Amino acid sequence: MTQRTVEINVNDRKLKVACPIGQETALLGAAEELSKRLAVANSNKSIATPEQALLMTALNLANDLLTAQQQLAAEQKENKQKIALLQSTIEQALTPTNKKHA
Repeated sequence: MTQRTVEINVNDRKLKVACPIGQETALLGAAEELSKRLAVANSNKSIATPEQALLMTALNLANDLLTAQQQLAAEQKENKQKIALLQSTIEQALTPTNKKHA
């Protein structure tokens, strides 16, 4: 996979990072999101050091990721159940019924 170097700005620090071609916009968006979250963490008076701000930001991002994964799994399960119900309904509608004439 071909990569190129992209300059990002995180927490007022310029960094050069390797990035797969075509993923530059996603990387820049991720850097912007990280910067915003770090700014919020740094404004918290209970966080004393930049390392603590980075750690808390990383933990919050990991928690957000896990929550999104759980929501996705629940939605996928629900969609599978709906698809199974639809398939069953279609099969029932297509199955000829044996009507007995008296």
